[in-house]
Formats: sequence, C-alpha cells, structure tokens
Amino acid sequence: MRELRREVLALRQEVVSLRRDNFDLRKEVGYWKSMHARAVDRERQLEAEVEQLRGENRKLQDQLFGRRSEKDLPEDRSNHLDGDEEDRGSTQPAKRGQRKDRPGPKRRDYNHLPVVEEIRELPQNRRVCPQCAAGFAPNDTEDSEQIEIDVRAYRRRIRRRRYRRTCDCPAGPRTVTAPPVPKLIPKGLLGVSVWVEILLDKFSSHRPTERLLRHWRWLELDVAPGTVADGLKRLEPLFQPLHEALLERNAESTFAQADETRWMVFIDHEGKSGHQWWLWVFLGTDTVAYRLDPGRSHDVPEGHFPADASVVMMVDRYAAYKAMGQVKTGTVILAFCWAHVRRDFVKVGKGWETSKPWALAWLQRIRALYRQYYERRKHEAGSAAFAAADAHLRQTVTALREQAETELADSKLPTHARKVLVSLLGHWAGLTRFLDDRRIPLDNNASERQARGAALGRKNYYGSGALWSG
Repeated sequence: MRELRREVLALRQEVVSLRRDNFDLRKEVGYWKSMHARAVDRERQLEAEVEQLRGENRKLQDQLFGRRSEKDLPEDRSNHLDGDEEDRGSTQPAKRGQRKDRPGPKRRDYNHLPVVEEIRELPQNRRVCPQCAAGFAPNDTEDSEQIEIDVRAYRRRIRRRRYRRTCDCPAGPRTVTAPPVPKLIPKGLLGVSVWVEILLDKFSSHRPTERLLRHWRWLELDVAPGTVADGLKRLEPLFQPLHEALLERNAESTFAQADETRWMVFIDHEGKSGHQWWLWVFLGTDTVAYRLDPGRSHDVPEGHFPADASVVMMVDRYAAYKAMGQVKTGTVILAFCWAHVRRDFVKVGKGWETSKPWALAWLQRIRALYRQYYERRKHEAGSAAFAAADAHLRQTVTALREQAETELADSKLPTHARKVLVSLLGHWAGLTRFLDDRRIPLDNNASERQARGAALGRKNYYGSGALWSG
C-alpha cells in the first residue's frame, strides 16, 4: 500500500511537470504563431513596397528615355499603352504620299514673287539650216518658270547729296546735306536687315547665333560674335516698352492659360544656387507674355495679375497656382487640364503591368470625353444640336465621377491607382468648369505650345549667358 502511494505521488509530480511543460509549449506556440503572422504581414508589405518601387522605377525610366511628344506614330507606341487601340480604326499604318483614289494637290501659286527675266539664245552656229546654211528668223519665245533663291550680302553705299547756296543771303548755312539714313545702333556698321535676320533666327527659329554666323561666312560675310552680342545688348532697351505693354495687356485678359518651363541662366544670382531659372508663359486673349524668374513660386503668377483681377486661368495642377493670393480670394478661378490627368493613367499603365487594363479603361473614358467635347463645339449655343451634345457630355462627366467614387470605395484598389483617383476627384471642380464656360478648353496644350520655342532654344544653345539676354 505504501509502495502504491509512493507511485501515485510520483505520477502526480510527473503530471504537474508535464502540465508545466505543456503550458510553456503553448506559450511558445502562441509566440511563434504571432511571429509568423508578423513575418507574413511584413513580407506582404515588402512585396507591395517592392512592386510600388518597381512601378516608380518604370515611370522614371519612361520619363528619361521615353518620347516626350504625345503624338501617335505608327513606328513608335512608347508614349501610350500597348492595346490602347480602340476607336483608332485599322492598326495598319496608312502609306505615305499621294493615294491613287484621291485628287492630287493643287500647284501652289507664286505670282506674288517678283520676276527676273532671262533670255536663252540659240548658239550662233545653230541658227542656220544644216543643209543650205540659210539663217533662222526670230519667232516668238517658249516660256517657262522655276523658283530660285538669291541670298547675298552686300555693302550699301550711301551717297548723301550736298547742295551749295547760289545766293548771297547772310542767314543760313552755305552748304546743305541730305539727311543720313536712320540706324538702329548709332555709328553701327550692320544695317536693319542684318539685325532683323539675327533676331528672327534667334527668337523665331531658336538657333544658336554661331550657326547663323557660320552660314554668313559661306556668303563671304565674316561678322564677329562679339559684335552681335554687343549689338543685341544695345537693342534690348528698345524692346522694354513693348514688353511692358504686352505684360499689361496680357494681365487684363478675362481668360488665360499659364505654364512654366525651365531655362538656364549662366550667372551668379544673389540668393540662388545653380543656374536653373524658370520661364513663365501666360497666354491671354490676344497676347502671349513671358516672364523669366529665378524661382517657381506662386509670386510670379500672383505678381503678373493685379490683385483685383477677374480671370479664369487654365493651368496644370502645379501647387504654385493654387497658392496665388487671387485664387484664395476668389478673383482668379482655376481650371485644370485633362491632358495631365490622362498622363497619370498612362504612367500607371506603364509602371504596373497588373494595372494596365484598369488604366486602359480610363484612357478610353477620357478619349470619349474629348470626342464629345469637340462634338459640342461644332454647334451654336442655343441650338437643338448643341443642347443634345451638351446633355450627352454632362452625362459622360457624371459617369466619370461615379466610376471614380465606386472604385475608391473598393478596399482592394492598389495604392498607385487610388492616388490617381484621389487627385482626380480632388481637382474635380476645376476639371469640369468647361461645362459652363465655353472659353475653357479641356487642356492647356495651347500654352505648352507657346513654350515650345524656349524648349528648342534650351536644347540648341542651352540658355542665356547674361541676365539682359533672357
């Protein structure tokens, strides 16, 4: 009996020990389960982060190496997504040149050009009959024309007539000379036509001046670069009144578009590091104004328009425009660009392969919006056709908003897609102002085109070497 009790006691002690071990193991199981869950969650977050970074990397690669233009080229689809072919018609590119089933283009009329006649004579030995040597008699002409260009440099020698008095009157000079020819630069050797050529080549063709001077050397006209630079510096004050008048006139516009692009100014400017400045473009009703400024802050557009300005301004979504004092007081109303919204979806489709179908669907909706917008523009306001097109356009806009709100309510929507839709709805008021104001286009492409010349100049001659030349 005593042995049995001893054995029961040992078993009880063993049970207590096993229970303690079981409890410890249960705690360890719970710990490792929680650690595993954390690891799985962390891995999921890291995978999402990696995918996000890969998408951002693809977007940056496209920004660096992709095409800048959004024009569709048959041989290059890098600027829109593969598969974005709906409503494009045949995928086969049309052949270039004249088509057999189309009428040929009309020959252009050059009757406005001056005519320089040239007589082509038959050689003397061919003006006789080859058999009897009898001479040929003139018999009218056979006429034809061809276009020629005569580019030459020449010296304009001006002889000012002098006149001597033939009377004995005591008053007045004895000799009178004809007035001199007006000059842009006093005592300058280069005439007005030369400076017109320099200005047009620089600021219309956006070519480096050295290239023009090289062309002139082919014409045996050797002009020193320093002469041109000094002359342009002398001419710059003559344009200041015109520039100020353009700025004042432009600021009076009731509808405007604005954009900005970088411009290099290779000088040391107080309070600024580096040489990157910004060229601001303001496209008004009948003027285009340019402002060159070291910064890209709201001070530039805010200073361009008066404090009490009443203007609707089409811009991209850059924050400087939203920070304008006139925008905060409500005197400047911002309308936002749909082309920039479209680019957001293009970037998502290029950056994340899994989101390409989603991006393509939105691109098709935006394409339909553009199509219906231009359909409404074909009709006169107040007509029945305009009312029908306007109703259709407003339905499309409403459907776009509802689609965005529905997708944002989906918790499974990827972060990069959600970001685009949040931005879309955040700018919705400015994106839809075109519905009630026919002056407002869907995009600010017109102002971007006005900055195209600066972009060409930036690529051709890098920027400005002095502040006055900007």
